[in-house]
Amino acid sequence: MADDLSAVARFLYEAGTLKNTARTGWWMAGVKQPESVAEHSWRASLIASVIAKLEGADPARAAFLAVWHDTQETRTGDVNHLGKKYAPAGDPKAVTADQTAGMPDVLASAIRELVAEYEAGDSPEAVCARDADKLECMLQGIEYRAQGYAAAQRWVDNSRGRLTTETGRRLADELLGQGPLDWLRNALGEKG
Repeated sequence: MADDLSAVARFLYEAGTLKNTARTGWWMAGVKQPESVAEHSWRASLIASVIAKLEGADPARAAFLAVWHDTQETRTGDVNHLGKKYAPAGDPKAVTADQTAGMPDVLASAIRELVAEYEAGDSPEAVCARDADKLECMLQGIEYRAQGYAAAQRWVDNSRGRLTTETGRRLADELLGQGPLDWLRNALGEKG
């Protein structure tokens, strides 16, 4: 391969910092050690594929969009909703352009296009990925609430209210009707 992969290698190290980047909004709910951006993005990607498949969109593309949707936070950090009032996060497309500078063009342009598609939110897959982002936040809020963080209810309610797909709304209702350990009781064959 003639293309220099040094910029790609640097980005892979950079992406690893998302495993240690906390989702800071949860601190306002009292969560001392909130999930990382990487953890959020992983589950959001799974959710995006589910929503997309049920909505008739391309599940792989939706998951791909969700994987990349917060990668800019390696450079901006996770600026929560209140923080954006005072210091808006960097433009995701501009941050991505900086992150991909020096990468082989075939890769850099693909990543830039993914981020632009997600940010535009126009394609069916982007709509599903954006709903997955909100649904994952709602799901995390339900889990934190079950751990005793009552203030997480605000995130549950706000995220539920921002869903746009029929599948996302229906799935939210199902999640709200279950507890975080109902899957385990079901797997063990126990009665609710």
